[in-house]
Amino acid sequence: MSGTPAGQLPPLVEPAAELTKEEVARYSRHLIIPDVGMEGQKRLKNAKVLVIGAGGLGSPALLYLAAAGVGTLGVIDFDVVDESNLQRQVIHGQSDVGKPKAVSAKESIAEINPFVDVVLHNEQLTTENALDIFRGYDLILDGTDNFATRYLVNDAAVLLGKPYVWGSIFRFEGQVSVFWEDAPNGKGLNYRDLYPEAPPPGMVPSCAEGGVLGVLCASIGSIMVNEAIKLITGIGEPLLGRLISYDALEMRYREVKIRKDPETPKITELIDYEAFCGVVSQDAANAAAAHTITPAELKAKFDAGEDFVLIDVREPHEYEIVNIKGAKLIPKDRILSGEALAELPQDKPIVLHCKSGARSAEALAALHRAGFADATHLGGGVLAWARQIDPSLPTY
Repeated sequence: MSGTPAGQLPPLVEPAAELTKEEVARYSRHLIIPDVGMEGQKRLKNAKVLVIGAGGLGSPALLYLAAAGVGTLGVIDFDVVDESNLQRQVIHGQSDVGKPKAVSAKESIAEINPFVDVVLHNEQLTTENALDIFRGYDLILDGTDNFATRYLVNDAAVLLGKPYVWGSIFRFEGQVSVFWEDAPNGKGLNYRDLYPEAPPPGMVPSCAEGGVLGVLCASIGSIMVNEAIKLITGIGEPLLGRLISYDALEMRYREVKIRKDPETPKITELIDYEAFCGVVSQDAANAAAAHTITPAELKAKFDAGEDFVLIDVREPHEYEIVNIKGAKLIPKDRILSGEALAELPQDKPIVLHCKSGARSAEALAALHRAGFADATHLGGGVLAWARQIDPSLPTY
């Protein structure tokens, strides 16, 4: 082996007994790397890796883990393939639209490497099943896109003493790190040392709201697989205690050191992560409780010729993709800051809408606080309108 890096960890997985003749031929380009060799490839064969989400990050991760010869791959995903996924979720194809993502992923993996055992968990990850699912794996790769699941993954991994590789993506930027509370080098830490608390609801837009460059998923997903291979085989220096940030527009990588925060509370149990992350703020939930209308009710207002104002609180580039005829665009942030309040009529009912209902609920709470007590919002947003009222409209 080449010089041993200071941060190198012992191999996570014991080697399998042997490689077959077919496996030697398949993995020959690994076997002739001295740092990997026969022993490293046997460790990959014996490894059990769980990938959470067969989406943007899970797609390249699963394909390359399979190609690398990881013997058992778990896939947890309860979603189905949608056409909007195909711009970045390369494990799925056109013929998979409507198919469960976990099933589609398994079929693609079989084409990449028939020697890999694939275990499907076609279900949502919850506090009730996380520990049972994680227990059967050596390593977790977290490719999810919401904070509630990230904290759940972290806490379950901590309770079971398992390492996990974390990645996130947004527009042109991505981040990757390794978290392992019980790391054998005494430098263990977990996701809460980096993010003690989730950001306030609505502060960080999701990829569905803000978009993501498709190829960024490959850049970040491949780094995640690289980290998994290093942990399994015990080579190189993993990203434990380091966070890599990648900017695709600048073509620049940055490294940030992460240290154990002595103030981080000890994790002793799984909690209600939706409540912890406040997926929608309490004010928004209260505002929406008695002031939400359905697409059918909005259509009835149009059909009856009612005099009301429909406000679209999305961003201008979203409005260009699809809009409800007659809606006036006032982005949410202008409402929350109070800047746009003077543009709203005092003498007409106001109906707000966004893409799916979360942002309009936050804006609705702001309007109620400003005295627009009768304002309502469209449950399900423009997506629900397109599904239920006007299927000719594109969705995104």
